[in-house]
Amino acid sequence: MSTPTRSASPPGTEDPPATAGPPPRPTARTGRWRTLRREWQLYSLAVLPLLFFLVFRYLPMIGNVIAFRRFEPGGSLFGESWVGLRYVRMFLTDPTFWQVFRNTLWLGGLTLVCCFPVPIVLALLLNEVRRRSLKRFVQSVSYLPHFLSIVIVAGVTLQMLASDGPVNHLLGWFGHDPVRFAQEPGWFRTIFVGSEIWQTAGWGTILYLAALTTVDEDLYEAARIDGANRWRQIWHVTLPGIRPTMITLLILNIGTFMAVGFEKILLLYNPLTYPTADVISTYLYRAGVESNSFSYAAAIGLFEAVIGLVLIASANQLSRRTVGTSLW
Repeated sequence: MSTPTRSASPPGTEDPPATAGPPPRPTARTGRWRTLRREWQLYSLAVLPLLFFLVFRYLPMIGNVIAFRRFEPGGSLFGESWVGLRYVRMFLTDPTFWQVFRNTLWLGGLTLVCCFPVPIVLALLLNEVRRRSLKRFVQSVSYLPHFLSIVIVAGVTLQMLASDGPVNHLLGWFGHDPVRFAQEPGWFRTIFVGSEIWQTAGWGTILYLAALTTVDEDLYEAARIDGANRWRQIWHVTLPGIRPTMITLLILNIGTFMAVGFEKILLLYNPLTYPTADVISTYLYRAGVESNSFSYAAAIGLFEAVIGLVLIASANQLSRRTVGTSLW
């Protein structure tokens, strides 16, 4: 009895052997979960900072609702009754508010213009110092004021500028009469900006010195071969190398443009210097804490925060379009 036989297929027409398909690609959620499980020790370090910002930065924003409600101490936490834009209209028609608003713009602008370039210049100068002992000494002396309390900084400033202080003694040697710096409104802006430079310049150089270490040395070598002197190397190599750091810090400083140092101004100013020293933050302190006008103070604070948000968003967008560097 014969058995059926299958005809052999022509060569090259056989079906390819079944092979297993490619493994499924992990989704973005799966990849993030694997990273979280692998690096959970590092992510756990962010828990306390996140809790700090949540409790002390974001949750208090709920209190901004009293800017539109009538709040009385001892009453409801979110105000007694809805008053709409009443407090906004109050400070928009208050001449005192516009005076402190102009003072804030003046002090904020002077602080930004005078204090922002000083750490850059100091970092560039320190980068050119070749004696390590001298460099460390200058760094230590310039960093020291940052670690002093604002109360100490304000006290030292007032003592130096007192009627019988060292500055007036020095002026007396040149035949000048004593100057009452702390009581003269025209001197307050100079005093404030000068103390800010003294306190923050050294500490601000840390970021720029760290950024300078990332500049490629081959670029300096190429610039020297092309005949560039030290000034041209700084202009064409060093400054472009630290430009992202400069832009980032500039955007952050613009964002805090309206938040002029409250503590230092409160310690340095007095009723005689109110015409040039009184800013929004000190005005809020007197209106909200001393006069118990919490809703009025909340409305002004919300107005200040909105201006700060607009400034930092505008600076970020302008930086992205002009130099290609931004925070987000």
